[in-house]
Amino acid sequence: MKGVIVLALKEMVKEKFGKDKWESTLKNAGFEEEPMILPISNVDDQTVLKVIDSLCKVVNISITQAGDAFGDYWINVYAQEIYQVYFTGAKTAKDFLLKMDLVHIAMTKRIPDAHPPRFEYDWKDEKTMIMKYKSQRGLIDIMVGLIKGVGKFYKENLKVTKLGDDKVEIVFP
Repeated sequence: MKGVIVLALKEMVKEKFGKDKWESTLKNAGFEEEPMILPISNVDDQTVLKVIDSLCKVVNISITQAGDAFGDYWINVYAQEIYQVYFTGAKTAKDFLLKMDLVHIAMTKRIPDAHPPRFEYDWKDEKTMIMKYKSQRGLIDIMVGLIKGVGKFYKENLKVTKLGDDKVEIVFP
């Protein structure tokens, strides 16, 4: 996983829960001191998952709550500083979500060793989309939070339902 994800997680935890909770999260995850991570650093997936699990224990939240908090922070705060161009090209949450697979393909080409998730889209009806998550990381709860964050960004009341470990149903207004 790219370091930019870990850096965003760090900023979110410090902002929402406090610097002491970030330090406790790292210590609980087995780190004596904070590792040096750059946005383009490669961070072992299992290490990141261990940190997320530790965060849930330290601040007493579920993985669903952690996913929602991270998704909201990533979309509405962190990504606005460094990925604004991806938001300006979409007028609605649906437009944005439908281009995410292409964005991840483009990023994979530009960033060495990037392995972002991939997405497939199926429509139940004109307002209901099933978004399939294709990744070995198992971060479907983060994806749900990110989709909710997209809805908030575009001021749309999306109904987002996790259907399993690899699918999310999104009902657009």
